Amino acid sequence: MRAQAEIVERIADVPAAEWDALDPSGNPFLRHAFLETLEDSGCVGAESGWLPRHLALRADDGRLLGAVPQYLKLHSWGEFIFDWSWAQSYARAGLDYYPKLLSAVPFTPVTGPRLLISGSADPGIRAALARLLLESARQCGASGAHVNFTTAEDQAALEQAGFLRRHDCRFQWHNRGYRDFDDFLDRFRSDKRKKARRERRRVAEAGVDLRTLQGAEIDGALWRTIFGFSERTFLRHGNAHYLSPEFLERVARLVPDTIVVILAERAAMPIAAAIFFHGGGRLYGRYWGAAEHVDCLHFEACYYQGIDYCIANGIEAFDPGTQGEHKLARGFEPTLTHSAHWLAHPGFSTAIGRYLERERAGMDEYIAAAADHLPFQREPAR
Repeated sequence: MRAQAEIVERIADVPAAEWDALDPSGNPFLRHAFLETLEDSGCVGAESGWLPRHLALRADDGRLLGAVPQYLKLHSWGEFIFDWSWAQSYARAGLDYYPKLLSAVPFTPVTGPRLLISGSADPGIRAALARLLLESARQCGASGAHVNFTTAEDQAALEQAGFLRRHDCRFQWHNRGYRDFDDFLDRFRSDKRKKARRERRRVAEAGVDLRTLQGAEIDGALWRTIFGFSERTFLRHGNAHYLSPEFLERVARLVPDTIVVILAERAAMPIAAAIFFHGGGRLYGRYWGAAEHVDCLHFEACYYQGIDYCIANGIEAFDPGTQGEHKLARGFEPTLTHSAHWLAHPGFSTAIGRYLERERAGMDEYIAAAADHLPFQREPAR
């Protein structure tokens, strides 16, 4: 089948129904509404250093066979797969690392499809998209092409096309058919179980109540309050927030079934909030913030309430966000994630390839060691 590739600078130029049909997984961050709102709200664009360059592949009859969410990047902020040292090495050699091409969901370190293909399309379309990423990087003079938080199917196609593989670690909770939260805690060792219950008790003793709100229940004024909590967290770490209250309000209006907020209140006054997205059998913790410190409230709102929500709604897995070995003690298991990288400069590609081999070995060792710190009861020795 003959096909024609094109670069799309506004995802609005691709009909939403066509785009969404390419991803039956239910991943909320690949929805056309999510990506378009990032662009329309100004969170993504020239000012933010994320220039949309989406790749679309169409048949001769105009049918959309495949697509890739893609951006020309002028920096490495908001990616969560860190390559700052690569950029510094390029600079020391008198070379430009930026711009680079990145296939990812902006500001969203979540594994999901990147090489999107129609269910009725030839499986070879995935391989064609992987090769087209290299071609588009060469054509625009980018230093390389990068694909973050890939699925196994996409990673295999990308490596076949010449991409290098990189490993990272995330901490994720898995639903083992728990009846309720107590059933989950019953799998813990006694000391770890007591600690978790004590953490939950401290929040209640502080006079804090928690409410679960769906996206459709939150109005503009409350979104501004919730965003303010999250923005305070960013500013405390010396960073500006990637998003805006307008973005959250609009996404909640367009796809309300994908957003959940755990709102913490004292005497009916909001004091903290955790923002989650869900879809495709997974819950994703994304943003947190508080107006005041309450002992253990972060653990309760961001982790325990999320686990409760998954058990109550039959959700298979919970990804609470990046980093944080403290998640291990609360039942989040170390999980390997993947990304794919291609560097146009042959010398740097060889050097980074050697580095990634060592990094992968170290990451595998780290994950094995981290698993020893999980709170679950030990299987008896045989």
